[in-house]
Formats: sequence, C-alpha cells, structure tokens
Amino acid sequence: MKNTLLLLALITLLFSCQSETPADNGSTTDDDTPTLQTKIGQMLLFGFRGMSADESSSIVQHIQAGRVGSVILFDYDVKNKEYKRNIESPEQVKALIDSLQAHTKTPLIVSIDQEGGRVLRLKPNYGFPYIPSAFYLGQLNNLDSTRYYADLNSRNMASLGINLNFAPVVDLNIERDSGVIGRLERSFSDDPEIVTQQAQEVVKAHLANGVIPVLKHFPGHGSARNDSHKGMTDVTDTWSEVELEPYRRIIGQGYGGAVMTAHVFNEHIDEKYPATLSAKAISILRDSIGYDGVIFSDDMQMEAIASEYGLEEAIVLCINAGVDVICFGNNLGYDEQIPEKFQAIVLKAVEEGKVSPERIEEAYQRVMRLKGALGEMR
Repeated sequence: MKNTLLLLALITLLFSCQSETPADNGSTTDDDTPTLQTKIGQMLLFGFRGMSADESSSIVQHIQAGRVGSVILFDYDVKNKEYKRNIESPEQVKALIDSLQAHTKTPLIVSIDQEGGRVLRLKPNYGFPYIPSAFYLGQLNNLDSTRYYADLNSRNMASLGINLNFAPVVDLNIERDSGVIGRLERSFSDDPEIVTQQAQEVVKAHLANGVIPVLKHFPGHGSARNDSHKGMTDVTDTWSEVELEPYRRIIGQGYGGAVMTAHVFNEHIDEKYPATLSAKAISILRDSIGYDGVIFSDDMQMEAIASEYGLEEAIVLCINAGVDVICFGNNLGYDEQIPEKFQAIVLKAVEEGKVSPERIEEAYQRVMRLKGALGEMR
C-alpha cells in the first residue's frame, strides 16, 4: 500500500512539473544552456511602434523568438512626424509594458530617454509629472532639489515598469549655444564638480527606486559643435580630458548603473573611428577608468554612423570595440526586420571569425548581471 501511494505521488509530481515547463522558443538547448542566438538577442535594444501589444504584434514575436533583450519607448514618431508611438497615458504605458514582459522568460530591459526639460518622453500632457532640465538644476545647484526631482522621476518610471533610464547626462556644458547638448539644456554645468555632484543624486535616486541609470555620452559630447543625429561629429579640436572627470569620479565610487557611448570622432583618441566603434575609446572606460558594467551604444541609426558605415560593418565594429548592447531606436528610420538582420549579421560574423564567441559571451554575461541586479532591486 505504501509503495502504491509513493508511486502515485511520483506520477502526480512528474505531470505537475511538466505542466509548469514553459514552451520552448528555441532560446535554450535541452540542458537549458542559452544558445548563441539567445545571447545575441540579449545584445539588441530595439524600438517599435504601438500603444499596445499582443501575440500578433511584431515586437512580441521578436521577444518570443529571443531576438530582442531590451526595448525603448518614445512618444514622438520621427519618421511619421506625429505624437503617436508608445506613450499616451500612465495606464496605457503600464499595460503595454506588462504585456511585453508577459511574453518573455528573461525579463526585458524597458528603457526610455527621460532626462528632463526638452528631453522628456513622459510629458505632463500625458498625465506625468514635469521634470526640469539638467541645466536648470545645475544652475540652481541645490542637491535637495535635484534629489527631489530625481526621486519623483524614477519612482514614476518604476511604477510603470520602466527599469532603465538613459540619464543622467554627464557631458560638460562647454558649447553652451550650439550642439545637441548645450543648446537643449541637457548638461548640468561646465564645471565637472557640479556635474558629478548633480549626477550622483540622480544615480542614487534611480537605484533606490529600482531604475538603472545610464551615464552618457562617453567620452564626452559637450564640446561638440554639431549634432551626431545629423552627421559626423568631430571634437578633435574642442575635446579635453576634463570631460572624463564625471566618469572617473562616479565610477570610482562604486557605480551600479550603465554607460552609453557617443558617436563623436576624436583623432587624438582614435584616428579612424568614432567612440562608439572604437576599441581605443572603450579601453579608456574599461582599462583606465576601471568600468566593467554594461556599455550601450547610442542609436546606431544616427547619421554619424548610418551615413558613414554599412549596417554590417557598424555592428561588427561596435561589438568588437567592446559595446555590450547595440541600440536601434528604430525611430529616425523604421524597419521591423532589424532584429532578424542583427541576428543574421552577428551569426555570420561569428562563423567567419570576425567576432569571437568569447566577445558575445562577455557581453551576454554583463547584460544578465544587470538584469539580475534589477531583480534584486524589485
């Protein structure tokens, strides 16, 4: 009798375990080891259209297939020139994010550019709180005020399910009246001490609320006189090492967030490639400053990259430079097939020996550590 009861219990347990096993989407092998395709998918951040998502949506299909590990939300569709992209109201954004997360076994990084001021995707007219610009807060230079707005901003994002913000900007406000940084009041100050102190408050508030902050744009975009969205940006004659100071100080104190590269060219750092594609530039961040976290590229569809390099060349250079997550906002242009193209390009590069499996593994492990940190903060 005891043996019969034991057998019945084992059969019940077996069927119970089978029913809880998630459907196989090809993302792992039989022994649950992630495939190369899965690892490559975790290296892609992708933008998409839609206020909602279900199993018929292309973004959900990409997520289910393991081709996308991170997404980014926008309110304005640049290609269509209309405020109809991903953001309409707090309830709608939360429902959208919940539906995306429901279709993946590995939680998504859901990102946004929510700096404040003129770079504000979650705007008051959609029902979100106003966040002032970095320039305003830097001029005020009151850390209590910066802490208040950083906490308000990051708590709001966390309540929606957004878990990564491409902020704070730690570029120095060198070219105040030109370029895409100073002209749009995205920099706290031209003083690296003020920038560091202000950014640290933003970083601490974000991490406390479970949102990963991203320092940008490495190695410094504040001295640029033109906009890398529109073409090659050369800072050879304007950039100086003082622009690295906020990175040195913040990372040196045990930084727990990520970093984004700039599409700026500086022949004193690399005589051939802009920072996003430059192993020499990334080595400053890795070896000189000592950062070992996730590095995101800036949007690869900006003209500084897209007009100078082919898609395959740019992706291979970016990965080999040491960037871990390659960003396609899919807003300056629009192509729903980017995830398939990205997979094919990287797989081909590995097969041909242009990208090593070790470089893919390194990036994958960094991304998974970052996602693990998000789980610990929840």
